[in-house]
Amino acid sequence: MATVYYENHVVTITYEEESQLGMAVWNGFLNSQEFREAITNCVRLIEERKLLRWLGDNRKMKAIRPVDQEWFVENILPRLQQSALRRNAVLVSEDFFNRTAVEQIYRRAEGQGEMITKEFSNRIMAVAWLREPITTPA
Repeated sequence: MATVYYENHVVTITYEEESQLGMAVWNGFLNSQEFREAITNCVRLIEERKLLRWLGDNRKMKAIRPVDQEWFVENILPRLQQSALRRNAVLVSEDFFNRTAVEQIYRRAEGQGEMITKEFSNRIMAVAWLREPITTPA
């Protein structure tokens, strides 16, 4: 059962303790302050609960400003790379500008850390992939 960790008018952040799974469901546009507050809460949840899995439901999320993309890369990616997170499933946004921004962010993260990110258009498939056993290299 999911527990709500944080919620505002655009995002709901939940987690499932037993499966070490966190989720952020986005719906609309966030200004810089709202975006940074929401993302900071996502990372705080990942760090506090030592989550291994994350689902970013970006289907209804709108554009991310370039200044916020840069802030994410500089401030959030290093924390994610140091976290316990191993799988990150992204439900791709219907908004072209959001898709482009998210792709650019994850392109900059490739090859750094142990987190694997996969894009999905189907929530059931994304959650199924997240729930698969995670094997750690010997």
